[in-house]
Amino acid sequence: MIFEVLSKDPTSAARLGLLATSHGTVETPAFMPVATQGAVKTLSQEDLESLGFNMILSNSYHLYLRPGLDILRKAGGLRRFMAYSGSILTDSGGFQAMSLSHLRTIEDSGIAFRSHLDGSRHLFTPESVIDIQAAIGSDCWTALDVCPPYPCPPQEAEQAFDLTLRWAERASQAFRRKIEEGAEALFFPIVQGGFDPKRRAQAAERLLELSPDGLALGGFSVGEPKELTWEILGETAKALPDSKPRYLMGVGTPEDLWEAVRLGVDLMDCVWPTRVARNGLAATSLGRLSIENSAYKSDTGPLDPECSCFVCRRYSRAYLSHLFRAKELSAYRFLTWHNLHVMKRMVERIKSAIREGRFEAARREFLSRPGST
Repeated sequence: MIFEVLSKDPTSAARLGLLATSHGTVETPAFMPVATQGAVKTLSQEDLESLGFNMILSNSYHLYLRPGLDILRKAGGLRRFMAYSGSILTDSGGFQAMSLSHLRTIEDSGIAFRSHLDGSRHLFTPESVIDIQAAIGSDCWTALDVCPPYPCPPQEAEQAFDLTLRWAERASQAFRRKIEEGAEALFFPIVQGGFDPKRRAQAAERLLELSPDGLALGGFSVGEPKELTWEILGETAKALPDSKPRYLMGVGTPEDLWEAVRLGVDLMDCVWPTRVARNGLAATSLGRLSIENSAYKSDTGPLDPECSCFVCRRYSRAYLSHLFRAKELSAYRFLTWHNLHVMKRMVERIKSAIREGRFEAARREFLSRPGST
């Protein structure tokens, strides 16, 4: 069995599960650190193992451009190339087609783009993106999609919806051929549809006809208000079967974890904890803390008195503030480690709350803490 639901929260859609990949079993809900180019910024693979993460997200678009598929094939795939032992899920490149819209055109055949590195021209098709992920050797493959921005004109949203579904059908056929050739991977087509719940329900229905292993939920966190995120995500989740794992793409602050799990999400990824760390921001039990704030220049207390990570046990706010102001590279590593430790502990706290039948109470308790939103 690829995915098994172990238990459900009686007062919400939160659930515990197990996702089996070709490189291990992942307990869900799970948060995946983002290793866009085969590395979680500032951390080593030993760091990821110490933190307890056994699944990461990498990006097909970036890895295709650099280091390139020839090098990845020669290395035996991304896992061996980066010396990582856990599971890997790969993004299709559809989000980059939105974020780098000035460098691409969308056609019926696929997405034509100029490399942001050297201006060279490339074409991503539903079939070629499956080939790319096969060369990467990831465990979970996504289908090429069109991710519409927010707000989005109705005609553009409809076109994105239609293309994503047609491309998913082509990607599914390409995926089945790879499986017949011996590939060991799971297929996660992407549910799009903008912020129209009916369109998203239609997308889910069509994608389920492809017998996918799981479903990715894309097109969120693209500029919309959070209230709309949760409203449409909740409506979308109602259209999904319990038997399929649900992967919410690109959403994941500590508060987001609780809200997404409440609505039935199993997997999440986000650059938030690593990106804000490089800007001097730490997630703490007292809310967000900017280490560059002048108040911390002489503060000899720990970064977070309630945190058990090695950064909080060993280093003071004053020292971390000094490192960050001096642009010492260790500052970025320490804050990144701490933030990912917080995310990992948060997920463990969520899972314990579901297991013990007190998820809603634990969620309300967390969201009521100072600085939690």
